[in-house]
Amino acid sequence: MARWGMVIDLDRCTGCQSCVIACKSENNIPFVGEEQAKLGRGISWMEIIREVHGEGENARVRFLPRPCFHCEDSPCTKVCPVNATYRAEEGLVAQNYERCIGCRFCMVACPYTAKYFNWYKNEIPQIMKNHLNPDVSVREKGVVEKCTFCHHRLQKAKDQAAFEKRELAPGEYQTACQQSCPTDAIIFGDLDDPGSDVSRSARSNRAFRLMEELGTAPKVYYLERGEAIEV
Repeated sequence: MARWGMVIDLDRCTGCQSCVIACKSENNIPFVGEEQAKLGRGISWMEIIREVHGEGENARVRFLPRPCFHCEDSPCTKVCPVNATYRAEEGLVAQNYERCIGCRFCMVACPYTAKYFNWYKNEIPQIMKNHLNPDVSVREKGVVEKCTFCHHRLQKAKDQAAFEKRELAPGEYQTACQQSCPTDAIIFGDLDDPGSDVSRSARSNRAFRLMEELGTAPKVYYLERGEAIEV
């Protein structure tokens, strides 16, 4: 059984936000408008965190894409009273929106702030309804949602492989953020396959995980970058 994970090369990331837009489009993520975003109610399963070092002409900026880390020892799954968030097969931290009661315990428990509360009904303009992804549900208000590593794509890839009576091929399951990245900064695959690109990258001497001292064992690794780029 695979153990899906991700490596993000910070030397390649330009902060273009292609991964953010692809994620929103792929997963029917609702938009909330400027006023609600100012209240911290925006939803972005993939977020680009900017770090600015220095001031004025000496300012330098770094970009760090942050999806859900699908932790091996995930704090969020331990506090949900209705098992709406849980560790699924192959290590993915899944969300069952039908079970979610909106208590937001999981949001508080997540040290990476990777979960979002859906404050309002997803009011989609008629002109945009034809652009919804039919493979992903449109969530109701009052539930918590987050990055799923595009789990629906895994199911489709598995179904196709089963129909063709073969095993799932390496690289056949891709996330939307990985597929859209113009610089190939995002590597995704089976961490338990020693020959896979993601497994080799995760073992690189440049690899690190955020707040690893917490013991959550994230399945998203980063490759350190060199000098920050000028603003």
